[in-house]
Parts: sequence; structure tokens; C-alpha cells
Amino acid sequence: MATGINRLTAIKVKNLSKPGRYADGGGLYLVVTPAGARKWVFRYQVNGRRRDAGLGSAVFVPLVEARDAAEMARRQIREGTDPIVERRKARMIVPTFRAAATMAHDEYKPTWKNEKHAAQWLATLEQYAFATLGDIPVDRITASEVRDTLAKPWLEVPETARRVRQRIGAVLDWSHSKGFRPTALDMRGITKGLPKQPKADRHFDALAWQEVPSFVAALRESTATPSIRRAFEFLILTAARSGEVRGMRWSEVDVHAKVWSVPAERMKAGKAHAIPLPSRALEILRQQGEDRANDDPDALVFEGARAGRPMSDMTLTQLLRRMNIKATAHGFRSSFRDWAAEATRFPREVAEQALAHALESKVEAAYRRSDLLEKRRKLMEAWAAFCAPKAAGNVISLGG
Repeated sequence: MATGINRLTAIKVKNLSKPGRYADGGGLYLVVTPAGARKWVFRYQVNGRRRDAGLGSAVFVPLVEARDAAEMARRQIREGTDPIVERRKARMIVPTFRAAATMAHDEYKPTWKNEKHAAQWLATLEQYAFATLGDIPVDRITASEVRDTLAKPWLEVPETARRVRQRIGAVLDWSHSKGFRPTALDMRGITKGLPKQPKADRHFDALAWQEVPSFVAALRESTATPSIRRAFEFLILTAARSGEVRGMRWSEVDVHAKVWSVPAERMKAGKAHAIPLPSRALEILRQQGEDRANDDPDALVFEGARAGRPMSDMTLTQLLRRMNIKATAHGFRSSFRDWAAEATRFPREVAEQALAHALESKVEAAYRRSDLLEKRRKLMEAWAAFCAPKAAGNVISLGG
């Protein structure tokens, strides 16, 4: 028996009543509180930090069991672990991947600006990961299981599979940070174990710029509601993204200055963007304003089917399908860019600024401080003139 160990006896433990701390040796103490309660405490140090681990009430835990618990704690320390941490792990209920994904999603959601992304984040895991990983506790998920989960969609839907891979990694990283997993998972290593994906065309389907005037003519004659028709034409005339138009509010429009100011939080790059409004775009806003239900400056310009809610992106997609147009709403930005490059003499940087594209050259970006608003105003007026439906044979003169 080691010196200084087992100083107490069962009788002494039973009879001690004076408040204080009584050492049994080796870090084990009987603590008597001023209120008369008696409890076992194991004192130790980890990384230079002193800690006290409670081992239970002396009323229910006899001396011999307290010594066994203290010896187990000393063994854990020798093995390089913290007894308190290990006890927390033992009591912790490790969630399944499905439960962890839901909890992580709830924490991440308030930081996402795009509601569609928030919905898709969980939906893609439901579709591609929960069948194989959903019921497995997160601390038991292995790299091979993740790899096998991704294998089928990796070749069938490459872009979606890459997003699923990222989201699985995010759930497991979250689980590690919460203490549910002892380590994170090497997602890069998993990717190396997957087959090479085929090269995919990452561009959005776009209408040839020469066909845009005919499309606008057909759009105006379509059976869609006036608000939907106006929203789509406004999107084309401003070369804006669908989400920017659908989330547009009256307070963002300065009719006198003929400018639509999109706030940073609604821009893809997180930077406020001023869009000069051509005459036809202002006319659309005037028409839309006549149908306003109220004068609230924060009301949506292009409200959806539900009052106070933005128009769905699918609304624009369905309109294109009904018109039998094989393009996307986003693709009209490409139509505009091709038109500017092939049919006008406007400088490249003016067209790029109109699309709110970040400049590839950091040097050019550093020296160009202007947003080229007045030059972009001429560009957008020319684009609106080109997009206007016209009789066959009419020619539009384009400035530079």
C-alpha cells in the first residue's frame, strides 16, 4: 500500500460531521458542507489546471466504492484523458446523423440570406444521405460509409453531389465541435476515393441575344398574370438576378434619380449595387405601382401569390416552360452580356459593372473607384431599346 493512501476508515467517514475537507490520499477527499451534507470529491490537475470531480454522496457511495472511482480517475489521467470530460462523454446521448443535421441546420439557418438555400440544404441530405447515414450515430460514421453514400450521385448529379459532400462534412464538423465525435472527418481524402466526375457545362441556359426582342413580345402577350410578366421583363431590362428582382422593395427605388439601389445583404457579392433604370423599366414600375395594395415603402414590388411574400423563383421557371423556352431566367444575364460584347461598342468594364461582376484583376479593381453609373445608364437604355418588340426589318442604332 502506498504511503499516504487510504487514511480514512468507514467508521471515521460515518462519524465526521464538522464542515471541512478530509483527505483519504491520492486526491480523494470527503467534503462535509456547512449544511451537513457529505460528498466524495477527487482533486487532480490536467495541463496545469486544478479540477474537482464529484464522485457522489457519502450517504450512498461507501468508502470502498469512492476509492475504486478515484483509482479509475487516476488511471484515466495516466492514459492522458480528463476524468470529467470522460464522464460527460459517457452521459452524452450521441445523435444520429439525421438528428445532428437537423440541429446543425437550425443553428446555421439564421446566418443564411437565401431562404431557398436553407430549404435545399436539408432537402439534399434527405434525398441523398439520410437513407444510408440517417440512423447512424455521428460518432460511428466512417469515411468509407460517406464515400459509399456519395458514389452513386457523384456521377449521376455531379454538382448536387458536391453540395451533398460539403453538407455532410458540415454536419460532421458541427458534431465534432459539439463533442459528439472525437475527430472531424477528412472530406478531401474521401473525395480522392471517388471516381473522376465528367466535365459539366456550368453555364445557365441562355437565349441567343438576337431572340430576346421576340421573347419580350411573346412575354407581353402571354397568359401569365400582369405582375409576373412585368417582373420578368424588368429582370431582363435591368440584367439583374432573379432573387434581386423578386426581393425588390419600393424603398429601394428612386424614381426621380432613375436608380434602383440593391442593398448589400441582397447582393451575391455582399456589396450594394446601384442599377440605372431605363424608361421602359420605370414604366413597368409605374404600372406595378397602380396595382399596389398599400403605400408601405418596404412592401415588395413584385409580390407573390401570398400577401407580403416574394414571388417564387419557380414562378419564372414555369412561365418559361409554358412558353416552351429552353432557357433560364438567370440566362438572360448572359444574353445581355453577349449582346453588349457583339452588338455594341460599350467598354467591357461597363458591361461587367452592369452585371455587378467582381473584377478578375485586383489591380484594375483597386484603381477603378467609380461605379460607372452614367455610362451604365446609356448602356441600359440601349439594351431596353434593343429588347423592345419591333417589326421585322427594323434596325436599332446602338451607341458606344
